[in-house]
Amino acid sequence: MIAYIRGVLSSIEEGSIIIDVHGVGYELHCPNPFVFQSSINEEIQIHTYHHVREDAQILYGFKNKDEKYLFTKLISVSGIGPKGALAILGSVDIDGFVSAIEREDDKFLTSFPGVGKKTARQIILDLKGKLNTVLSLTPNEGIFQLEEEEEMRMVNEATEALKALGYSDKEIKSILPQLNQEKNKSVDELIRTALALLMKK
Repeated sequence: MIAYIRGVLSSIEEGSIIIDVHGVGYELHCPNPFVFQSSINEEIQIHTYHHVREDAQILYGFKNKDEKYLFTKLISVSGIGPKGALAILGSVDIDGFVSAIEREDDKFLTSFPGVGKKTARQIILDLKGKLNTVLSLTPNEGIFQLEEEEEMRMVNEATEALKALGYSDKEIKSILPQLNQEKNKSVDELIRTALALLMKK
């Protein structure tokens, strides 16, 4: 099993990054490749999960051990594959996600693409009580503040509006890190900020 890869970040693709290790390019599929934008052409270490299927071997890359651990637990849940786990990780605060599981908030869990009510209940059944003792959570131990949940909801609404305006998933993902840093803004304000950021691309 490949635990991590250290090399030069040579490029960022729509759903993956390429790490050059002594002339060999490793493609790592990531929840949000653009979080590594500031490290382009620099040496970095990426935590990896080596997923082996009958027809393919795929490397998944993560910015820290917590993200990798949550990925491995998500793909152990019936109904969630690697693509679904990446989609969740690409738009979630880990503390908040764990807290949603602990309080059995299936409404929050079903807000993620591909997660229906049945899968949400399966996530709760399989993972409740098994994450907060392992993950490096904040001192609040996963207490998810309501204002953080509201901010995430508004960012999701803003991204949906951008899609309706014709922007691609790649373009939207490239500005998500900046949008997630915006606090106490309305959906309209987030959309205006997003449009300004996209104009600079």
